[in-house]
Amino acid sequence: MSYAHRLAELGHKVLLVDLDSQGHASKCIGYEGENSEHTLYDVLVKKLPVTEVRVETALKELHLVPSNLRMATVDLALMPLSSREYRMKKALDAVAADYDYMILDAPPAFGLLNLNAIVAAQDLFIPVLPDFLSFHGLKLLFETLDDIEEDLDHRLDRIFVVVNQFNPTTTIARAARDALSQHYGDYLLPDVVRQCTKFAQASSEGMPIFAFDATSKGAKDVQKLIDLTALSPEAPASEEAAV
Repeated sequence: MSYAHRLAELGHKVLLVDLDSQGHASKCIGYEGENSEHTLYDVLVKKLPVTEVRVETALKELHLVPSNLRMATVDLALMPLSSREYRMKKALDAVAADYDYMILDAPPAFGLLNLNAIVAAQDLFIPVLPDFLSFHGLKLLFETLDDIEEDLDHRLDRIFVVVNQFNPTTTIARAARDALSQHYGDYLLPDVVRQCTKFAQASSEGMPIFAFDATSKGAKDVQKLIDLTALSPEAPASEEAAV
C-alpha cells in the first residue's frame, strides 16, 4: 500500500488491488471495504468489470479495488469456474491502458486467489521477515513458481525478495539476512525495510506512511525500494506487480 501510494504521489496513475479478506490495504488508505457495494470478489467470480468496482481515493492518481471478509470464500467460489487461474489477468488487462502501475496486495497464503495474482503479474515482491522460519516458506514459493512456469506457461519478469521489519541491532536478523544473501542472492534487494513503529501508527490512523510521516525511516526505505524497482532505468514503463 505504501509503495502504491508513493507512486501515485509522484504523479503515476496507479491501481491498488486489495486481495486480503481483512481489507488491510483498503483500511490503510482510509477506506472501509465492508461498506463497499462491490469488491474484488465480484470481479473474479461474477466477472464485474474493474471500472464498476474501483473507487477513488484522496489522491486522484490512485484508485482502489477494495476487499472485505467475503474474499475469505473466493477460493471455493473460483474452484468450479472455467479459466479460474486467468480471471484476474483478464480483468486487469481490460483496464491496463488506464494505469502506469497496478499493485496487487496479496495475503500470506497460497491458493487460487494468489495464483490469479501471480499469473496476472509481471513482477513479484516477496517481503520476508529476518528470521530462519521464513526460509521454508521461500523454498515452497519458488517451487510453486517453477510449477506455474511449467504448467501455465507464465514466467515473471522480475522477482524481488525484500527483508522487512529489519532490526540491525539483533544478531538473528543480521544472520538471517546473510543467509538470505547466500541462498537467494539473485533476488534479494540490497536495501531493507527497517523496523519502524510509524507503520503501525499510520495504519491505525488509516493513513499511508508518507502522509503520516514522510520523514520516517519507514517512508525513506519504501522510497528506496521504488527507486530500485520502479524508477530505475531498467524498470518497465507500465507493469503489474504482486506483493
